[in-house]
Amino acid sequence: MKTIKILATAALFTLTMFNCSNDNDDKMTPMDPDFSGTYTQQDQIGRPAVNTVFVSSSSKDAFNVTTPSQQNAMFQSMFQSNLEALSPAYANAGDKNALGLDAATFTGLLATDVLNVSLDGTTTFYDGTNVLTGRALNDDVITVELLLIFGGEDFSENPGLSDDHVDGNDKAFLTSFPYLASPW
Repeated sequence: MKTIKILATAALFTLTMFNCSNDNDDKMTPMDPDFSGTYTQQDQIGRPAVNTVFVSSSSKDAFNVTTPSQQNAMFQSMFQSNLEALSPAYANAGDKNALGLDAATFTGLLATDVLNVSLDGTTTFYDGTNVLTGRALNDDVITVELLLIFGGEDFSENPGLSDDHVDGNDKAFLTSFPYLASPW
C-alpha cells in the first residue's frame, strides 16, 4: 500500500511539474471571435426586475424578442394595468411617483426595457438628481425601482414595500477594470 501511495504521489508531482513548465516555445495565435451561426434572443432585461414584475407570464416570450423601440406600443398598457393592480401608490387618478410621472407615463418609460447610458454625464440609476442615465455597480437598483413603484410622490408611501433592505454588495468592488468584486 505504501508503494502505491509513493507512485501516485510521484505521478501527481510529475504531471504538476509538466503542466506548470515555463516553456514559451508554443506561442498562441490570437483568434477573432466567431460570430457565425444563428443566434436567438432568449431573455431581455435592460432594467433589473422590470421584465420579471410587469410582463405577464403569457407574454414573456413575446416581450423578450420584441425590439425595444416597439415595446412601448405593444406592452405599455399591460405594464400600467399590472402597476396599478400592484401598487397602492397609484390607486387614485393623478397619483405620481417621485419623478413626477403618473402611471401611464412611468410605465411608458419602463415598457421600453433598455439600460440608458450617459456618455457625457453622471452614470447612475438614480442619485437624487440624475435618473436612468446608466448604472453604476454600487447603485441600489432594486430599492430605487421599489421606491418609484411604491413610494409615491415623496418616497414616503408604503415604506414596507419601498426597500429590499440589501444595502450593499457582500464584497467591495475593485477600483480598476474589471471593477467587479473579487471571487469568494
